[in-house]
Amino acid sequence: MTVAAGRDPHFTHRASLFADRHFKWLVIAPSIIVLLLIGLYPLVHTAIVSFQDITMLAEDTSWSGGKHYAALFSDTRLWESIGHTFLILAIALPIELVLGLLMAQLFLEKMPLKQVFVALLIIPTVISPIVAGSTWRLMFDNQYGPINQIINWFTTEHVAILWLSRPEWVYPAILVCEVWQWTPFMFLILLAALSNVDRSLIEAAEIDGASFWKIFFRITLPVIKPVLIIAILIRALDLFRIFDIIWAMTKGGPGTMTETISIYTYIRAFKEFETSYAGAIAFLVIILLSIIVIFALKRVEIAR
Repeated sequence: MTVAAGRDPHFTHRASLFADRHFKWLVIAPSIIVLLLIGLYPLVHTAIVSFQDITMLAEDTSWSGGKHYAALFSDTRLWESIGHTFLILAIALPIELVLGLLMAQLFLEKMPLKQVFVALLIIPTVISPIVAGSTWRLMFDNQYGPINQIINWFTTEHVAILWLSRPEWVYPAILVCEVWQWTPFMFLILLAALSNVDRSLIEAAEIDGASFWKIFFRITLPVIKPVLIIAILIRALDLFRIFDIIWAMTKGGPGTMTETISIYTYIRAFKEFETSYAGAIAFLVIILLSIIVIFALKRVEIAR
């Protein structure tokens, strides 16, 4: 009798070898398939909608060509919102990085109640951004907020700064809230990275008379550089899509002065009901974020 294919010892051996060689792919394949289905459908659907002429009030699914993408180049408000986004990113990210690094360096040494202080420091990070923005909006209130009251303690005249209404004060107010909430995130990542630096190398450099800065730039920084780049990438991507804090504090005002790309996309999609045009903006954001990610990943490879 012919041995069934399923019971053929050679077939079973080949199947076993295949499973051994590709075990890791077989294990993660279900998760990858689910993630692709969840992630690809909205992406493909958005791409299709961006080439149609759909609004919340009228659904015209006929092909409209690339007119929405062509309109992006003449949309002054869009490019202003991108400029606002990069402005916040360019200021907040270095501040969070430097403060997080200084805090991590401070807590690297042994100190009493270290775990308690670390737990207290990370509280802002676990607060919802919309709650943080609403809280800071109340704190910056020109009539009842404590910020103006504290300033009045140190001045001879009454001060009533319109933090969220005056163009010269609105960005400092937003940046204070953003830095307050997300510096602890950088602190935790960098503290973990600094904790893995070989202390024997630092001690040897100290014995040889190397200064703190020379040790930092020659030993510590090269070791933590890959983690540092990843931390910067995560925060840069998060800052690029910043929405909650600004929406809670100013809703993009005064006027459109603090309107970021996320807020502008939301307004075009859910306030002005231009679904297809918002889809085109979303794809522009995807392209910009992809460029940032590719550049950062290349830097990580170079760091290795």
